[in-house]
Amino acid sequence: MLTLIPAPAVIAPHSLPLPLERLQLPEDLDGRTGGNRAGPEVVCQLAAGNDLEAIQAWLAEFHDSPQTLRAYRKEAERLLLWALMELGKPLSSLTREDCVRYEAFLADPQPRDRWCGPKAPRFNSRWRPLVGPLSPASRKMALLIINALFSYLVKAGYLAGNPLALARRRGRGIQPLRQVERYLEQDQWQALLAAVEELPRDTERACQHYARARYLIALLYLLGPRVSEVADHAMNSFVQVRGRWWWQVTGKGRKEARVPVNQDMLEALREYRRFYGLPPLPTPDDTTPLVMNLTGTAGIGDNMIYRIVKMLVAKGAARLQADDPHQAEKLRRASTHWFRHTSITHQADAGISLPFLQRNARHARIDTTGLYIHAEEKDWHENMERHRLKG
Repeated sequence: MLTLIPAPAVIAPHSLPLPLERLQLPEDLDGRTGGNRAGPEVVCQLAAGNDLEAIQAWLAEFHDSPQTLRAYRKEAERLLLWALMELGKPLSSLTREDCVRYEAFLADPQPRDRWCGPKAPRFNSRWRPLVGPLSPASRKMALLIINALFSYLVKAGYLAGNPLALARRRGRGIQPLRQVERYLEQDQWQALLAAVEELPRDTERACQHYARARYLIALLYLLGPRVSEVADHAMNSFVQVRGRWWWQVTGKGRKEARVPVNQDMLEALREYRRFYGLPPLPTPDDTTPLVMNLTGTAGIGDNMIYRIVKMLVAKGAARLQADDPHQAEKLRRASTHWFRHTSITHQADAGISLPFLQRNARHARIDTTGLYIHAEEKDWHENMERHRLKG
């Protein structure tokens, strides 16, 4: 069905908010002369001439990920509308103090009848940017996305600075949060996979060992579990809901969650079960342990999982030793929990959107998930290559 988009309308401070597609900004609020616009000495990499066009350029980066696009559009839209209607200033003039006020607004959006309403289609007259106040976790998510927007516009040469970059870290103690470092980089991961494929298969017991190692590595990498969760769950923790497979896990604090089971994980599960003569996929009453001993008569515990992983990383490290001793040493140190960190980090590298990444990791706090995002770190390092000893 073709959706007809109403003609753009000029936003006014006391009018009702409009979705981005309908916005037409007055010249004094469109950001072309915003106080935080980059100076003439900076070459802007965007063709955008105003804030709305700059936001649209940022959103266009996510055209191939509809879920991410919708989540990011929602947060950029809310911020832009709030700046225009509550402050009477363009997004490119927002200051650190404004960002503090905006976070307070998300906790208590006022006036309520202007900003909040029931869920409705974007071009319905009942549409509002918010349903109600955001929870602390949702506010953190919103600010993380807005920070990504500001960072992009600074990097593109559209803005002079990121007002959210000044925010202090809040949490337990006074130590700043550090990015997760105990994960395997791609070269190390590939060496590990190669080591698994080189395991001997010349006897029945060797074949059993190979099948279990291959399946265990897939389980640890594709689902990102804690080792205790692997030891404690049975095959019926894999459940099918509306035609899709999920891993139903009871994790830290006895919290229950579901993690999507993708096709690679499903195929690894099928292969492992076929090896032991089980039906390809489990049923709700299948209490077979998630990972079995070599004879398939009982499950294995945390310690055995740890020993299998240490044996495999040692073999992977041996493959790297001659060409890259540093990488080999890091791989050799890896333990079972590194696989959880590796799973989440590689998901972030693959572009899985932050809301889904947080749910996959089962983190209560969005800033915890943010520690696994290393893309900016890569850009930072590449930019430092411009700083040379000899010009």
